[in-house]
Amino acid sequence: MPHAAWTELEAVARRDADARILDQFAADPDRLTRLSLDAAGLHLDLSKQSWTRSGFETALELARAADVEGRRAALFDGEAVNATEGRAVLHPALRAPEGADFHALGEAVSAEVATVRSQMRDYAHAVRSSIETGATGRPFKAVVHIGIGGSDLGPRLIWDALRPLEPAIDIRFVANIDPRDMAEALTGLDPETTLVVVVSKTFTTQETLANAEAAKAWLAAALPAEGMERHFIGVTAAPERAAAFGCGRTFAFRDWVGGRYSLWSAVSLSCVIGLGWEAFQGFLDGAAALDRHFLEAPLARNAPVLMALAQIYNVDGLHRPARTVAPYAHGLRRLPAFLQQLEMESNGKRVRRDGSPVGRQTCPVVFGEPGTNGQHAFFQQIHQGPQVVPAEFVIVASTDGTTSESPLWANALAQGQALMQGKTEAQAHAELIASGAPDAEAEALAPHKTFPGNRPSTAILMERLTPQTLGALIALYEHKTFVEGVIWDINSFDQWGVELGKVLARAVLTDVAAGAPSPDLDPSTAALLTRLLK
Repeated sequence: MPHAAWTELEAVARRDADARILDQFAADPDRLTRLSLDAAGLHLDLSKQSWTRSGFETALELARAADVEGRRAALFDGEAVNATEGRAVLHPALRAPEGADFHALGEAVSAEVATVRSQMRDYAHAVRSSIETGATGRPFKAVVHIGIGGSDLGPRLIWDALRPLEPAIDIRFVANIDPRDMAEALTGLDPETTLVVVVSKTFTTQETLANAEAAKAWLAAALPAEGMERHFIGVTAAPERAAAFGCGRTFAFRDWVGGRYSLWSAVSLSCVIGLGWEAFQGFLDGAAALDRHFLEAPLARNAPVLMALAQIYNVDGLHRPARTVAPYAHGLRRLPAFLQQLEMESNGKRVRRDGSPVGRQTCPVVFGEPGTNGQHAFFQQIHQGPQVVPAEFVIVASTDGTTSESPLWANALAQGQALMQGKTEAQAHAELIASGAPDAEAEALAPHKTFPGNRPSTAILMERLTPQTLGALIALYEHKTFVEGVIWDINSFDQWGVELGKVLARAVLTDVAAGAPSPDLDPSTAALLTRLLK
C-alpha cells in the first residue's frame, strides 16, 4: 500500500473534521445522487457520512492504490487470499447459480457444491414430509442445532429473520457451554421427535462436543440404541470424526469455507429443514446478485466499496474507534451480533499480511441493538457523548409484508437526521423560553438540551425482509469486510486470536482435574481457580 495514499487521506480528513455534513448538500449539489445507490434489492444512502467531496475522492484513490479490484479478482479466482493458512476463500461459490465454475487453488469445486446442495434439499424435504423419521418411526417435529461462533450466529440470524410465526418444525439453537443453554433448548421437546444437528468444521470444538454429548445422553435415555444415529446429523469438514461420534449422516463443507462465511453451506441445514429449500435458494440468490454487483460496479458506485471507505475514513481519518448498527426490524435483531464476529474476527488484526505492525487502527468496535430498543439504551451516548460514534440504520419498509411500518422506520429517519442536524445551545434556549420557562431556568437547562450534531450515519433500506434481501444484506457486509482488509493490508480470513484462550482453557481444566493450580500459573489466575474449586 503506497504510504502517500494514506498520507493524503489523513490530511484531507483533518480538513474535513470541522466541516458540517449538513452544509455539504449545498456545497455539493449532486451529493445525494452521488452517494446513494441501489444494489440487489437494497438502497444505500451514504450522503450523511462525514466526508466532503474531496474526502470521498481521496478515499477512492486509497482503494485504487490498495488494488481492491485486483484483490477482488484473486478472491473470486480462488487464489490463496488466506495466506497464513494457504487457503482460498470461496464463500461466493456456495451461492453461485447452477453452472458456475469456481476453482479453489486450481481445483474445480462447483460440482461438489451442487452435490451438497442437492443432498441438503433432498434431506430437508424428507424430514419436512415425514419420509425421514426417528428411531421409533415418528416424524421429526424439532431440530436442536448445536454449534458456536460461525456455526451458530449465521444460521441463528437466518432463522430469526425468516421463520414463520408458527413453524411446522421448531428450530432451537445451543451454543453456550453453560448447561442452562442446553436445558432451555430441550425443555418441552420429545426425544422421539427431535433431530440434533451438530455443526463443527473440525469436529473438535470443545464447547460444541460437550453440548453434543449432553444431547446424546438425553436421547439415549429415551430411545432404543438401534436407530438412534438417525437423530444425529453432522455438518463438518471432518466426516470421519462425525461418524465416530455417532452421526448417522454427515453433510460436508471444505476448508476454503471460513466459519463466519459458512452460513451459505450445509452449516445452515437446520434452516433449510425449518424454512424449506425454496426460501434457502432465495437467500442464495440474493447473495449471488450482490456478488455480481460487487464484481461489476465501478468503485465509485460499488456498495461494499463505499461502505468500507466510509468506515476507513471514520476510523483512520477521523479517529473514531467504534460503530453502531441499528436494525429497525425485529427479524434482524441478531444482525449486530453476527457483524461483531464477521468484522471483528476478520479484521481485528495488528499485523499486515507480511507480518509487520499495521501502524494504524483497523477494525472498530461494532455493537448494536434493534433500533427502537437502542434508542432507549445507548443512543444517549451517540447523540450527546463527547466521542463520535458513526451509526448504520438498516430499515425495512414493511416488516410483515402487508403494511408499511411507518412508526418504526420514521424513528430511524429521525435518528439519522438528529445525529447530523443536532441542536445548538441558542436553539435549546429559545425553545425553553417559548415553552414558558423563566430565563434563568432556560439558561441553566439549555446546555443539557444541546446536541452537537454533525455525527455521521449510513442508511440501508429494503422494501421487505425476504430471503433475497437478507442474502444480499449479508453478502454486502461480507464484501465490505473484505475491502477493508485489503486497504488495511491484513488477512481477513484467519483468526489466530481465538486460539490462545482455547489452549489455555485446556491447561486450566487439567488443573481443575488435579484439584489445584499448577505451579507455573500466574498468581491472579491461580487465586481465582482456587476460589472456584472451593
